[in-house]
Parts: sequence; structure tokens; C-alpha cells
Amino acid sequence: MKLGHFRLNPLEVNCYILSKGKGAVIIDPGAFRPAETDALCLYLAREGLTPEAVLLTHTHYDHVAGVPALLEKWPGLPVYLAAEDRPLLEGTGNLFTMLWHGHFEPFPTLDLHDGDALDIAGIHFEVIATPGHTPGCVCYHVPEEKLVFTGDTLFAGTIGRTDLEGGDYDSLIRSIMEKLIWLDPDTVIYPGHGRPSDIGSERRENPMLEPFNEREELDL
Repeated sequence: MKLGHFRLNPLEVNCYILSKGKGAVIIDPGAFRPAETDALCLYLAREGLTPEAVLLTHTHYDHVAGVPALLEKWPGLPVYLAAEDRPLLEGTGNLFTMLWHGHFEPFPTLDLHDGDALDIAGIHFEVIATPGHTPGCVCYHVPEEKLVFTGDTLFAGTIGRTDLEGGDYDSLIRSIMEKLIWLDPDTVIYPGHGRPSDIGSERRENPMLEPFNEREELDL
């Protein structure tokens, strides 16, 4: 599997393009400017790839801003999102306009649920619901490759913020401790911001998970 990585918009969102063969999956295309969308399209063209789906970890504007432009280029491209985050998407336009003086129209999405399996572009994704940063945050686990795309749920050395609309700290901690931290320790974390990490390192070293990451508790 090939993994393309782009850092987009002033908030430096990580956008990922996964591919096998000639199909591709785009995760969190938060492109604010046409030049950023052009960079994604240039990568796809250069690699001879056709996008088969967009996967959204959640609906904050910095993760979804580029979706309308992609839909203009590829009408009917499926966009997957947890149903619980759809209400936030309807309000994203106002926030986007207020902060960045742009225009944003909500777009159609396909509902996701915890435990869903998606087989797209030859890649098998398992959907892990991780509410907390937003009510409908999800992570995308690719078990065959030992990868997980965590959006703004879990970062290298920290966790997502919960002070925005729909955020809930207790839910976020439960999501991480019950759904993510028990994945294979070699599983690489690709977060929505910042550098990659791995589950084992976050078990041992993430200060935001103390006192949960005591060595004896995790049986490491």
C-alpha cells in the first residue's frame, strides 16, 4: 500500500491518500485554498490514481473544507462520515465563513457506525467510533498494514481537545482506553495533526493518559 501525506491549511491538518493499484482513498481533505486542492489532484494524476472515496474522521472545518472542490471534480464520489457528526457539518459553514472569510456548503455523506467494515480501492478499513473530540469522531484501522488514522482523537504525546462544540473529555478518554490503546502495540498512528507515533509508545509515554499508562496496568 502507498501512503501520500499532505499538510493543509493554516492549522496544518494531515491529509492522507492511500492507494493500492489504481484506486485511492482520501482521508480528511482539509484544503482551504485552490492550490492545496490542486496539489492533491496533481498527486493523484502523477500516480495514475482515481479516488474511490473520501473518509472523514470528523466534521471540523479544518478537516472537511476541501470536500466540495473534490466533489466538483469527481461528482458522486462517496464521502463517509459518522451520523452523529452530521449536525456539526450543517453548522460548519458559519464557522468557516466567520474565521476564514470563505464560503462552505454542506455536502452529502454516507453514514458510518462503530464496527463497520469498508473495502475500498483494495484496502480493508475497520471503523472505530471514538466520540469525545466530537460526538461522531471515528478512527480508521487498517489491520493488515498495522495502521490507524486517528484524526483528532489521539496524537503523538497528547489527545484531542474537548472544549469545542460537542466535545466531552470523559468520552474521549473512554474512547482511547477502550478502543485504541489495546490495538497491537506496533500499530502506527497517523493523527490529524503532528507527527506519527505508535500504540506502544502512547501506552508507555503519553502524559495525557496518566495514570492509565502505568507499565504494570498495561502488562507490558
